[in-house]
Parts: sequence; C-alpha cells; structure tokens
Amino acid sequence: MEVVIVPDAKAGGELIAEAMAALLRRKPDALLGVATGSTPLPVYEALSAKVRSGAVDASRARVCQLDEYVGLPADHPESYRSVVLREVVEPLGLTEASFMGPDGTAEDVQAACEEYDRALPAAGGVDLQLLGIGTDGHIGFNEPCSSLASRTRIKTLTEQTRVDNARFFDGDIDQVPHHVITQGIGTILEARHLVLLATGEGKADAVAASVEGPVSALVPASALQLHPHATVVADEAAASKLKLADYFRATYAAKPAWQGL
Repeated sequence: MEVVIVPDAKAGGELIAEAMAALLRRKPDALLGVATGSTPLPVYEALSAKVRSGAVDASRARVCQLDEYVGLPADHPESYRSVVLREVVEPLGLTEASFMGPDGTAEDVQAACEEYDRALPAAGGVDLQLLGIGTDGHIGFNEPCSSLASRTRIKTLTEQTRVDNARFFDGDIDQVPHHVITQGIGTILEARHLVLLATGEGKADAVAASVEGPVSALVPASALQLHPHATVVADEAAASKLKLADYFRATYAAKPAWQGL
C-alpha cells in the first residue's frame, strides 16, 4: 500500500485526476469505478477540467457505480445513478451508454446484485476504483464486520451512516433508505488499482486504523493492505494520526516520476 499525504482536498483531487488521465491516455476505454459523496468531488472537478482543456480525451471512457440505494427511483436526485450522471458522466461529456450500475429498484434485489457482480468482469474488470472511507472505516457500504471476501450484495446501513448521509436529504434521516446494494470487499479488491481519498480530521482515526492497524473485518478499508496496487491519498488532517507519516512523506518524495500514482 502506498500512502500519499497532500496539503488539502484540492491537491488530492488533482493528484488522483491526473492518475485517471494517465490511465485514459494508456487505455482510452478504461473502466473507472466511481464513489459518491462530497469527498471525491475535487477529483471529478479536476478530471472534467482536464477534459475541457483538451489535456485528456475521455470520450471512450466507461464509468461504473460502487453502490446504490435500494428503493429510490432511478431518477431521484439522490439516487447514486443520478449523482454519478450529474457529477461524473455529464461533466466528462459521456453518455448513459458508457455507464453501468446495479438496479436498486429491481423486484428481485438479490438477482440484481448477482447480475452486477457478473457484469463487472464481463466488461473487462475495473481498471481504477476510487473509494472514500467512512468514519467507521467502511468502504462502499461494507460496514464494520463485513466479510473480506464479500461479493456485491444488499446491506443494511448503520445508524451512523444514515446520520452521515442525511445531509444529502435536507438533513432528514427519515428520508435516507435503510438498505443499499454495494460491491462487496472481495469485488472491490478485483479492481486493478484501488485509490482511496480521505480528507478532514473526522477521517483520521479510520485512516490510521486502515493503514497501520491489522487487517480486520472490523475496519473494512484495512482490506486494501491485501491489494497489490492500492493507494491512499490523505490530506494533512486525515493523516494526522498516522504514526509513520514522516516515512510516507519521505518515500513519496523519493518516488521516481515514471512510476506515477
């Protein structure tokens, strides 16, 4: 696992956007796994700016969802399909044909989970999966004690996650669904490159536990330690509880430019 400490969220967004741009230059039809929430917005803003300036051509890129609420209509403004279309697909100049995600409105939710889990490898696999991290260490909606071998499935959200997400529903927790479809940890680990972005002091404990603690289902993001190409990008606040912060800074400063992120 590589840990990169950046000054702030904007710098982290630019760094990851450039890694995505470099991937698209090598592989124009790369499949990008995207996360939702406020943390990844600087990434999408920086990448769309590169597309507008002509620094990268994203016209053949493909985008896939990490998770989706169960029961929200696909056109609900806070369904993750709507969010990804609004924040990623449209700014990159893509069409819905380039987008894939699980069906949170399916009558048979379990079948929809299994179908999406098969669709990802059938599409060639995820080339780069962007992840956020919850205050409890969750990735996707794999809450603490999720199996590290889990596949795409339905999950019940913890009360804390629903409280955290209420800000997207006018602060009303009663509007936040109780269930989601999420890629499992085992599914996530099949992506070729995992990039986790963490910003803010509120994520500091989770980052420290994930990077420096033991691999444990209690901290789902710690599973990134098992991946051959995992990168954690944390701003100074989110990295504030890392015991090896100086080591991480030194190794990244000495990294050859040709290696990229």
